[in-house]
Amino acid sequence: MPKIITKKFHILEDVQYLNKNNKMTISQKIILASKSPRRKKILDLIGLDFIIHPSNIDEHSNIDLSPIDFAKYWSKKKAKSISIKNKNDLIIGADTIVNLNDKILGKPKSKEESYNMLKELSGKTHSVITGITIVHEHKGLIKTFSELTKVHVRNIPNKEILYYINNYPTQDKSGSYGIQDWFSVWIKKIDGCYYNVMGLPLSKFYKNYIQLTKYID
Repeated sequence: MPKIITKKFHILEDVQYLNKNNKMTISQKIILASKSPRRKKILDLIGLDFIIHPSNIDEHSNIDLSPIDFAKYWSKKKAKSISIKNKNDLIIGADTIVNLNDKILGKPKSKEESYNMLKELSGKTHSVITGITIVHEHKGLIKTFSELTKVHVRNIPNKEILYYINNYPTQDKSGSYGIQDWFSVWIKKIDGCYYNVMGLPLSKFYKNYIQLTKYID
């Protein structure tokens, strides 16, 4: 029987490696500036070794920006708020919004607001936009980008909307719904990245993450 030789698995041109826990690591600590369990779950899918440090930025919608620039603006604010005290670490900030006919739907503050949002989305096509900022203060590296996914929603009967908001958490989600939960039965189709609708466009994030971490040793 031939001798089997095992080698350490190299990835990303020697910038990153899989450690003994199968986590992708770089020489710098990585911080996700978000308390979203969905973003954590998405990054866990690729084995990224990171910690969570929510920005706790008080977001508000009274900023005169296009929906895409709005999402990018808040992602940068979130990332920068954490990078100030963590200059030697790589910070990831993200902000996801729902855009319906140039109207930004954020996170509802009540069940009544959730109901009104879902009524607006019923039978229509809207866009989910996520802005992402990756920053390393000490290295002088910063990259802000965005992703857009179109979501086509079927007509939802009022009783089904009431069922949803009474049985599922909606106030922590932009647009009052989660594509990964029961609400998915009302999604006719999507055009674009599924993970973007959850809160982080995984493919686009990974591409930009690799490009940026090449400058970190």
